Amino acid sequence: MNKKWGIAIIMCLALCAFNIATEHIFEVPKNWPKPTYNSNKNPLTKEKVELGRELFYDPILSKNNLISCASCHSPYTAFTHVDHDLSHGIDDRIGTRNSPALMNLAWHHLYMWDGAINHLDMQALAPISHPDEMGEKIESVVLKLQHSKKYSKLFLKAYGDTVVTGEHTLKAISQFMLTLISANSKYDSVMRKQSHFTEQESKGYQLFKQHCASCHTEPLFTHTGFENNGLPIDSTLNDIGRMRITKNPQDSLKFKVPTLRNIEFSFPYMHDGRFKKISDVLKHYTSGIVHSKTLAKSLQQPILLSSNDKVDLTTFLLTLTDKVFLFNPKHSFPKK
Repeated sequence: MNKKWGIAIIMCLALCAFNIATEHIFEVPKNWPKPTYNSNKNPLTKEKVELGRELFYDPILSKNNLISCASCHSPYTAFTHVDHDLSHGIDDRIGTRNSPALMNLAWHHLYMWDGAINHLDMQALAPISHPDEMGEKIESVVLKLQHSKKYSKLFLKAYGDTVVTGEHTLKAISQFMLTLISANSKYDSVMRKQSHFTEQESKGYQLFKQHCASCHTEPLFTHTGFENNGLPIDSTLNDIGRMRITKNPQDSLKFKVPTLRNIEFSFPYMHDGRFKKISDVLKHYTSGIVHSKTLAKSLQQPILLSSNDKVDLTTFLLTLTDKVFLFNPKHSFPKK
């Protein structure tokens, strides 16, 4: 065999080894609805998920190389932050909204508090380009990644090519986020008939179904839509919610209904992080509702809860804590 041909064949085999994608099994929890995300257009592979994980935790995505996705979305607090009400970005800039918790994103069709993003593959572009968050251009991100030996190898493994593109960067991040599935709380074990609620938890569950389930629909504990939940508008932020995107007055003061899963760890609450405790949230719904034309139908009538009811309801909400999810090493900072 010609020596040059031999070398060429060896190099080809080595390259092909990188191109063998390992399928990542996306398991839909039992009795859950079909995911909204179409993975046929971005098939999950182990290599792409790992690339996305590296990118998620890397501050290289920001203009000053100091802010990563994980800066506002910590895995130990349901992929949100708990040390301030509004997001903090580059150069100590402060955003206008609280960081939403990230989980079960494959079942959503709109993202961000106002639904500004209509596809998970594009979601990361919003914080990357926001001047008060990461403040970077995707073109600059691509150039930085292209000059990184680490990412050249990771992109080769994930896509069979060392050429970094914005599309592949964003799709890899979305692949990692798709794996953030929370479905192993006590509530889930009860639904699978593997355990039982205590008497207090059971009372709280009944109260939840009576007063909360119309918006926080099981099993996601959100209907993934937008509602005006009667919050008085913050006179400093003047955030009109979904209307900012649609320009439709019917969407005034409507924000995306957040999931209640892992609510024990995802404080502060609401789009502007105004409430620090679950008790503050319950107080709002029982005595703080501001009525307006767009107020959610389920909140038109007063919600009556005794002090004991609030304790029972809180006890149930704590059954939504999923420590398997919160402390899953596959979701945490990638070890070298």
